[in-house]
Amino acid sequence: MNKKFINQMEPWYGREEKQAVLEYLNSGGWLMEFKKTEEFEQMLCDYTGAKYCSVLPNGTITLVLAMLVLGIKSGDEVIVPDYTMIATPNAVRMAGAKPVLVDVDASLCMSTANVAQAITAKTKAVIHVSVNGRAGELGALKLLCKKRGIHLIEDAAQSLGSFYKGKHLGRHGIIGSFSFSVPKIITTGQGGALITDNKKLYEKIEKLKDFGRVRPGVDLHDTLGWNFKFTDLQAVFGIAQMKKLAWRVKRKKAIYALYYKLLKTVPEIEFIPTNLNEVAPWFIDIMVPDPKALAVYLKTKSVGTRIFYPATHTQVVYKKTRGKFPVALAVSVHGLWLPSSSSLTNSDVKKVCTEIRRFFNRS
Repeated sequence: MNKKFINQMEPWYGREEKQAVLEYLNSGGWLMEFKKTEEFEQMLCDYTGAKYCSVLPNGTITLVLAMLVLGIKSGDEVIVPDYTMIATPNAVRMAGAKPVLVDVDASLCMSTANVAQAITAKTKAVIHVSVNGRAGELGALKLLCKKRGIHLIEDAAQSLGSFYKGKHLGRHGIIGSFSFSVPKIITTGQGGALITDNKKLYEKIEKLKDFGRVRPGVDLHDTLGWNFKFTDLQAVFGIAQMKKLAWRVKRKKAIYALYYKLLKTVPEIEFIPTNLNEVAPWFIDIMVPDPKALAVYLKTKSVGTRIFYPATHTQVVYKKTRGKFPVALAVSVHGLWLPSSSSLTNSDVKKVCTEIRRFFNRS
């Protein structure tokens, strides 16, 4: 009999999503962005507290469009953390600007001191990435951006369900971005969203994602735009997922707490400080001396893991980046994501932790 393989992450959907999609298809829905998309957007506004929300094809596009509506263009600089999913700096380049990398701190978020040193006359924005739902020095960064007249964009792709000082992440900057790709706490397969309290920016987002039309449904255009629209079919799935979000946030916190309880005494393991009162961890992340060796061992025990992102400056397309990034480099070398699906049982977590302890005891 085959052992159950515990994936590092997997989508979780059930009867509710299937039924919702079937009912929508049976209703003769046209699939394209329409009323269900608006309903999904309203649910995101209600949950985060944002005034406006626009859903888009994926998280990368959200960041690109955020920069475009803020007027960022060729010759401008945008500061991003060296430790992030590569979509963050890539989006800056797609918008025509230059990404300027800065090192992170122990929270895995960008260091405000490093951001301050990186600001030049060409700096137009800073993209704060709330890694795994943690805000880091977001408050200080917000003050710095306000003082220097620089836009603060939040890449909160990993942070739906997480807060900073009682306010949902994504709402501390001028625009916030989310992702609904498969590993996220809710998913629509692919997808993303922008939230803002600025009506003019929201209207601009809606216009540019619809080819730059003067108004919806009219093929007259007074500005350059694109087709960055969502679909009602995805929205129907997302609505069903949103109805489960509150429970998943609670479960994510419980899973993290159980991992911490079972592994905190293992000398080789370091946890990143996490305030579970405000943070709903996307992934369970630990730092270990040799994550690749642990990952190989766990795979033989039917446990999936995932190595951290490489530091951006080590990626081939960013090899010419100048500067030193010791924290981002150390994080990328020692970080490992453990199984983190909302559907994990306590027994699954205990099995993973037992095997981890065995690995280090054996070593």
